This record gives sequence, C-alpha cells and structure tokens, in this order.
Amino acid sequence: MSEIKIPLRDMRFSMRELLNWDQHYAALGYEDASPDVVDAILEEGAKFCENVLAPINQSGDQQGCTWKDGEVTTPDGFKEAYQQFVEAGWPSMPHDVEVGGQGLPHSLGTILSEMVGTANWSWGMYPGLSHGAMNTLDAHGTDEQKETYLTKLVEGTWTGTMCLTEPHCGTDLGILRSKAEPNDDGSYAISGTKIFISAGEHDMAENIVHIVLARLPDAPAGTKGISLFIVPKFLPNADGSVGERNGVTCGSLEHKMGIHGNATAVLNFDGAKGFLIGPPNKGLNCMFTFMNTARLGTALQGVAHAEAGFQKSLAYAKDRLQMRSLSGPKNPEGAADPIIVHPDVRRMLLTQKAFAEGGRMLVLLCAKQVDRSNAAETEEERKAADDLLAFLTPIAKAFLTETGYESANLGLQCFGGHGYIAEWGMEQNVRDSRISTIYEGTTGIQALDLLGRKVLMTQGELLRNFTKVVHKFCQAELDNEALAPYVTKLQELNKEWGELTMNVGVKAMENPDEVGAASVDYLMYSGYAVQAYLWALAAKVANEKLAEGTSEEDFYRSKLATARFYFDRILPRTATHAAAMQSGADNLMSLDAEHFVF
Repeated sequence: MSEIKIPLRDMRFSMRELLNWDQHYAALGYEDASPDVVDAILEEGAKFCENVLAPINQSGDQQGCTWKDGEVTTPDGFKEAYQQFVEAGWPSMPHDVEVGGQGLPHSLGTILSEMVGTANWSWGMYPGLSHGAMNTLDAHGTDEQKETYLTKLVEGTWTGTMCLTEPHCGTDLGILRSKAEPNDDGSYAISGTKIFISAGEHDMAENIVHIVLARLPDAPAGTKGISLFIVPKFLPNADGSVGERNGVTCGSLEHKMGIHGNATAVLNFDGAKGFLIGPPNKGLNCMFTFMNTARLGTALQGVAHAEAGFQKSLAYAKDRLQMRSLSGPKNPEGAADPIIVHPDVRRMLLTQKAFAEGGRMLVLLCAKQVDRSNAAETEEERKAADDLLAFLTPIAKAFLTETGYESANLGLQCFGGHGYIAEWGMEQNVRDSRISTIYEGTTGIQALDLLGRKVLMTQGELLRNFTKVVHKFCQAELDNEALAPYVTKLQELNKEWGELTMNVGVKAMENPDEVGAASVDYLMYSGYAVQAYLWALAAKVANEKLAEGTSEEDFYRSKLATARFYFDRILPRTATHAAAMQSGADNLMSLDAEHFVF
C-alpha cells in the first residue's frame, strides 16, 4: 500500500490562486521562476516522489538502518534514490548561483520538500537537514568555509546535520558540556557526545558536515557561552576532495518509535577537528538560522502525514463495505454500503482534508515570507516579511504537527482494525508523525516562544501585524453575501484574540506562571484563527471561480464544503482553548510537587 499521489492541483491552488506566486516571483525579480518552469518542476518532482520514493517508504520502515562498527547502512534503495536526486539537481534548486545553486525561490524548495515528505518522510530527512546547514553557512560562514563546504552541500555530494542535544540536556542548551579547545592552526578540537542526531551517519553521501554547538575554554556560563563549529566526518583536502577521517564516530543508533529509515545517531566527538562559524560565544544566535529552517521543515511534516493519511483512508473508505447507511442503502446491489456514506467517517475524512489543505496554505504563506525576506527591494519590505515569519513560525511548527498527528490517527481509525495492521501503512504513518510535535522544540517550547517572546515581549506588535491583515480582509468583504458566515466569525475571533492576549499579559505582570499556563492553549487558538483566515480566503477564491464559470466545478465546490466544515466543526475548538487559558495558573500550580502521588 505504498501508492501516493502528489496533490498537484491543490498545490497549484494554494500557490497561484490563493497566494499569487506568479506575481510574487515577478515582483521579486525571480525571472527564471516563470510559470512554465514552475510547472515543469512540479511535474518532475511529483514523478520522482511517486515513482522512486513512495515505493521504498514501507520497505524502509520494515528494514530500517543498520549499525556496524560505527558505520550505518541505509535501507535498500535509499542510496540509489539519493543519487538520482543529486543527479537531477534537486538539492541546488533554492540556493544562490554563486555557490552552485540554481537561484530559484526558497518557496519552490518548500513545495518539493512537501512532495518528498509525503512520499517518504524518513528518506526526506537526509537531504532535508542539509538545507539548514546550507542556510547557516550562507548566513554566518566565511568565504573560505562557503567555498569548501557550502558548494558541496548545494551540489548534494555532501550532506549536513544539526548537533545540539546531549544526553543530559535537550531544550536547555545552556547546560551543554561539549568542549572546543583551540589548536595551533586556528582550528578547534571538539570533544563531547551528541544524541538524537537525525541523518547523523549514513552511506548515501561521500561526506557529512556536522554543525555543532560547543564551549570554548573561557566561555561564560549558560547560553551566552556557546559557540558554533563545522565538524566534517572527513576532513577536506585542498582540492575539495574527501581526505582523512575526522575524530567523530557513530556510537550507536537510537531504537525509535518511527522513522526507522532515517539514522538517528549518537555521535562521539573525540578531539575532532572543527572550525568556528561566526563570532565566539554567539553560536546559539547563529544556530537559530538552522533551527528556524528546521522548524518550518517540521511544520511540513505535519502537512505530509495529514496528506498521506487522508489519501489512503479516502481510498479505503470508498472501497470498504460495512453496514447500511441510516438514510437508506447507497449500494443496494452490494452486501453493504461503502463506509464513506457514514457521518462519522465523513467527520474523520473532512478533518484530515481540512488540516492537510489548510496546513499547506499556512506553510506556503510562510515560504512566501522567506522569499520576501531574501529578495524584497526595500529594507521595510524585508523587515515586514521577517516580522510576519517570526510570528507565524512557532504557530506553523506546533499547530501543524499537532493537527498532523491527529490526522494520522484519524486516518488509521478510518481503517478500523485493519489500520492497526502493518501492511496498510497507516500505523507507520502514525508512528512516523509522532516525533514531529517534539522535533525542533516541543509544542510547549513553541508556545512559550509565541506568547512570551513574539507577542508579549513585542507589546503585541507582531500579533497586530497579522490581525490587521485579517481585519482588512473582513472589511473588504463585508458586502460579500457568500462570505458573510466566514467574515462574521473572523471578526469576532480577531477581536477576542486581542482581548485574550491582553488578559494573559495583565495576569502575567503579577504572576509569570500565567504565561506558561496559557501558552499551549494560546498557540492552538492562534493556529485555528490563522487557518480560519486562510480558509475564508480560499472560500473567496472558490466562489469567484464558480461565478466566472469553470470546468473544475467539483474542485471548487469541494473547497467551499471543506471551508464550511472547518468553520462549523473545527473552529469551535477555539472556545475551549479560550476558556482554558483564562482559567489561570492556579489550577496547575496549587498542588505541591510532593503531593503528586499514585
């Protein structure tokens, strides 16, 4: 059951009809990203993902990665698929021409990443981590470092990793222990152990470039004393070829719940030669370039698992015969009706559909801001894009992975007992999706970032930047009778969003725990609100297309039905989140730790 179809029609809807990417590319000067070129990229990317990656998804899960004497072998077909990926030039697509890239917009890379992730998330993590390494080197590396490492990463012959976590510290990087001792030649000897390193060791590329956090000998305590280093698996020769083995080895692979096709490594650095990126003791600042790339990549994971689960459960629901419809037989010639006729199955399918398509809209909205941040003409435009991206990133990462995991579970549920059986691939989708809410900062960490740093610490400025967009949309559509149900609810939600923010902020001035107590509910409320705006915008586009006359009536009517479902069935969840966040911190903190008993 490896069949996956890349949803090109819906991707084009979000890209072109909802977010106007053709005009967006023209305005930013991306002349090579013409509609014809974009269409060719979409078609070829879909073929590669459907025909090469999807068929090795389930077998990769079953076979997994194997470790022997510090070396890792990936599942059958993974290495060969990666060579095809590199030969086709896919890794270089969204990177600068000066370092060997194709100079195409970042957002096109995002579309490709969604395709890859939907077809085979485990495989996609190998090239996926490389983009974070590339962006970090591009932003903070020296010209020599870019020439040595960035060109090889862009080419795809080398891959990259992010090495933060240690056995005793996860999110709290201020207590990491890895050390960096200066060498006489200007390099550093890196020592320590890193865990949970995705794609940390494998046989798919000739070299692996680790981006590593460590402490210099005279570093101050805490996060202010962390520096960032390049530590390659093999040291490069002067001509750019692979040289001697560096002092970094894979001690073992983690035994995980899912994503078995990706090597999650324990890496031991034993005096490995490393090279400083950026200023000393400013490593965490530099690493945020990598982390923000990875957060948006993880948001895509939520969309990918929602899409994969929806496709498979939809096909099953149309085929599986079980019971009769309560409103009368719909398949009178058969022994029973297909389960898609039952209201609760419809609820599960529409929830997955709403989250997959709504999640795609949100990720592509974020990708559009990355383009604008990189290439907009004025500093004012670039800052506006940066601010909107800063606000949306924690929402996209946390909300889309939470709803992606929910969707994966609903996909399994549609299969009944068969969903729990490995051959259908639904239990793999659930297992693979579970890590997404933990990757790159848990939902709780993203929620603190959103409410604490992005909203309250900016006195609500970043929130207002977005709510103004929603307000202008509502004002423009006040007389649009077809959109009245959406506009009315959006206006109410927009007003309540600001009020809830103010209430939490006032309480937090007396008790800082109020921020942590409200944060996850605040983030989820924000996610539902952002998607409500996007679904209202989608309904507007769909209504306009139907009014104009179109040969794709079914597609646009499906959009309208899904928007209605989202507003009627999903958006009311905001009321629960609002009530919970307003209930305060006392119901969480009044029970002393020693009184938690069993």
